[in-house]
Amino acid sequence: MKLTHLATESGKSGCPSFFTTDRGTYVVQGWRIDDAEALAALSERGLPDHETAIEIPAALVARIRDLG
Repeated sequence: MKLTHLATESGKSGCPSFFTTDRGTYVVQGWRIDDAEALAALSERGLPDHETAIEIPAALVARIRDLG
């Protein structure tokens, strides 16, 4: 999979970051969620074992919107 860096909120290519792929998908790099309450809530909502959730700042979401 080829990644193309689109945006970040941390320097030139740090974390968190947003990428597009050559498969027509996106990859988001963010902070691993380790808060037990948040993980339990995600699990209750059906987060499967083969998936994960990450946290990104609202400013990165705004920057991603500006790309469109």
